[in-house]
Amino acid sequence: MAQLRQDYEQFRDRQAEVVAIGPDGPNAFRRYWEEEHIPFVGLSDPKHTVADVYEQEVNLLKWGRMPALYVIDREGRIRYEHHGSSMSDIPTNNDVLALLDKLNHEAPDR
Repeated sequence: MAQLRQDYEQFRDRQAEVVAIGPDGPNAFRRYWEEEHIPFVGLSDPKHTVADVYEQEVNLLKWGRMPALYVIDREGRIRYEHHGSSMSDIPTNNDVLALLDKLNHEAPDR
């Protein structure tokens, strides 16, 4: 989360929004967001409603939900998805920023 917070403006510069979805309840989520000064949206999903829609894997032997990352375009199409096989299996911000650069280059002028 710290790395996303640190690079958040680079995502915004590419006309992207970061949304983090997690299993904690709304109060715990809100408290963490406030304490850590997270600038992007956080969505509490304790009943796994959103996680189930995106088929995010839950593996209790590996501490719960496995990381998943999606890039969704303005039309709602998934342009990239990554399902982690461990808690540390997350694409780097630089990789995602490069992908956004590529997608923005392919997109018609706005």
